[in-house]
Amino acid sequence: MLRPRLIPCLLVRQKGLVKTLRFTDEKYVGDPINAVRIFNEKEVDELMVLDIDATARQSEPDYVMITNLAAECRMPLCYGGGVKTVQQIVKIIGMGVEKVAISSVAVSNPRVVSEMASYVGSQSIVAVLDLKKNRSGIFEIWTHNGTRNTGRELVEFARELEGLGIGELVLNSIDRDGTMLGYDREILRRIRDIVRVPVTVLGGAASLDDIGELVREFGIVGAAAGSLFVFKGAFKAVLINYPSRGKKLQLLGLDGNHATGGA
Repeated sequence: MLRPRLIPCLLVRQKGLVKTLRFTDEKYVGDPINAVRIFNEKEVDELMVLDIDATARQSEPDYVMITNLAAECRMPLCYGGGVKTVQQIVKIIGMGVEKVAISSVAVSNPRVVSEMASYVGSQSIVAVLDLKKNRSGIFEIWTHNGTRNTGRELVEFARELEGLGIGELVLNSIDRDGTMLGYDREILRRIRDIVRVPVTVLGGAASLDDIGELVREFGIVGAAAGSLFVFKGAFKAVLINYPSRGKKLQLLGLDGNHATGGA
């Protein structure tokens, strides 16, 4: 049964854990394996790890790092970064990763989505769409760490990906990334009645209240965040954190005291 999910998102560059602001102003925050170990103890719903170097460098996924991450993870793991072929997907799934995220290849070669889904199942293929609103108010998809505007519009492309067999969409706001100004919920409003696949929103979460508001408005949705789970306090001291089980259930409306609507 589907339910709302609360997902830490870790960005990796050159094997280190980093945090960005609107995809720039990178800050080193530690070792990803140590972060995984801490999240294990906190019993997170799911973990997303994105290698933001791989596509920009046109390099293969870092299979050694992926193997180490999968070996440590005691929760479902989604990995993305440099994945372009069916063979890469099959290899990564074989390492114990539950989901593989794709981005630029979904735009440049959408038909590969169907091939990937036929090999490992739609539930294992996630499309991460990095979004920026243009002057006309249209959300456009960008790739390569937000440096290339594809000119593709969110709603049309989301429909196309669902038809090709994508299993989940992650909608990542470039303008909200690292700002901790709250989610851009308009992004989700644009497609809530357009697609039937699970949708996760990323970018801008400032507090647990932001997550609660997201779930109350949209019901069954993934709430992903980076800064919220790696920083603490006004001065953004590095501290891996995650709400207790009781608090999480309350936020997600799963404690019996809150009802969640449909997405």
